[in-house]
Amino acid sequence: MGLKTKAEYLDSLRAMNPTAYMFGEKITGILDNPRLRAGIEATAATYEVAEMDEYRDLVVTQSPLINEPVNRFTLPPSSIEDLVARVKLNRRLGSYVGTCHQRCTGLDCLSTLSIVTYDIDQKYGTHYCDNFTAFLKHMQKNDLTGNAGVTDMKGDRSIAPHAQSDKDMYLHVVEKRDDGIVVRGAKAHQTGSLSSHEIIVLPTRAMREGDEEYAVAFAVPADTPGLIHVVGRSTLDKRELEGCDIGNVRYSKYCPTLIFDDVFVPWDRVFMCGETEFAVDMVVKFSSFHRQSHGGCKSGKIDCMIGAALAMMEYNGTGKAGHHKQKVIDMIHRAETLYGCCLASSYEGGRQPSGTYFIDTVLSNASKIHEGKEMAEAIRLMVDVSGGFVADLPSDKDLENPEVGGLLKKYLKGAEGVPVENRLKMFRLVEKMALESADTISDIHGGGSPEAHRVTIFRESNLNEKKKAAKRLAGIEE
Repeated sequence: MGLKTKAEYLDSLRAMNPTAYMFGEKITGILDNPRLRAGIEATAATYEVAEMDEYRDLVVTQSPLINEPVNRFTLPPSSIEDLVARVKLNRRLGSYVGTCHQRCTGLDCLSTLSIVTYDIDQKYGTHYCDNFTAFLKHMQKNDLTGNAGVTDMKGDRSIAPHAQSDKDMYLHVVEKRDDGIVVRGAKAHQTGSLSSHEIIVLPTRAMREGDEEYAVAFAVPADTPGLIHVVGRSTLDKRELEGCDIGNVRYSKYCPTLIFDDVFVPWDRVFMCGETEFAVDMVVKFSSFHRQSHGGCKSGKIDCMIGAALAMMEYNGTGKAGHHKQKVIDMIHRAETLYGCCLASSYEGGRQPSGTYFIDTVLSNASKIHEGKEMAEAIRLMVDVSGGFVADLPSDKDLENPEVGGLLKKYLKGAEGVPVENRLKMFRLVEKMALESADTISDIHGGGSPEAHRVTIFRESNLNEKKKAAKRLAGIEE
């Protein structure tokens, strides 16, 4: 059985028992917590759309590994068509949920490991690729969601992992046993870790001699003993709990910090352990795949923002205002440029020795730099078109108050023929998409810092070929 229904996905999470904290309290019944459930519903959408006729051909594909239909989020790309489909699917889902669907990071990890474990085995005669292949079959046969545990806490960033005064600032192996390893450390910004079945851990940076215990990759279930999810704060985060002023009434995003408090990992779930020179390959492959994923889902989110801006123009009575139309055009331009850059990175990709296809790193990183700048501008344009009540709209509770609710609805009405309730709901959605820090900050730092994107572009570009072209035109022969 390679495909789960949405109901089966939710049942599978309910059967798990992760250790989790939020707002200083231990959480039980993850699916019954409105704040977390809104995020889980975003991931559940990746299962829901697989059952819908208009999405099925894009979401469901055949696995050459298990020879069954699988959800594309469990399939490392084996062709250019697969690379392109990743972008198209992420865009459709981005517009469907209007926030992060949280499942792309797991696929980015699977795609990375399918390349690098093979390369390590070729050099050292290890069996990491066999371990990974067995794990991938498990993911596909059970249609599981993976979470990417990549970003370490880093401590003093001017110091290598092994030189930190506190060795746990980077996740590392603290014990090797006959049956597996024990790891300690923490991973930050773990979007959707409680929406996931498996936590897939990769190194966060290049490693060098002395960092062997930090050069580790593995996977463990999200409810493994010693694994602690601490849900982070973000703007608007209590509104799901209060049940009012929510904005996006269907989906949300949450990002725990994940603490590995001496977690045991069996050897058959270890994909790298000590091979420092391959850490940089893990980082480059994952970050490039993830930056490609961002371009798809963020262009889809801009699609939602464009829809919200158009609705607000209608509800405010500014649908014929030329300067508002121009702002919508500018938003469309940003979405299509971001999308086109990610498609180009797919079409320029190629086959790796393992058989997995990899994207063009320069184009995927260029896309992420574009996203970091232009998503902020798209948000500004959406707010500009919508109006000032994005900032301080009275609460739903005030609107329900018998003493002031009627007066508020009288004065908050917009264009003739538009129910005031519709205008207020759209204001809330605009506020959510603009000010939900868990999602908007990822436009800048998701998949690495902007400087990391620039470094990758410079390192991966063929600079000598560019100089050679210029010297030829200038008549310089060397």
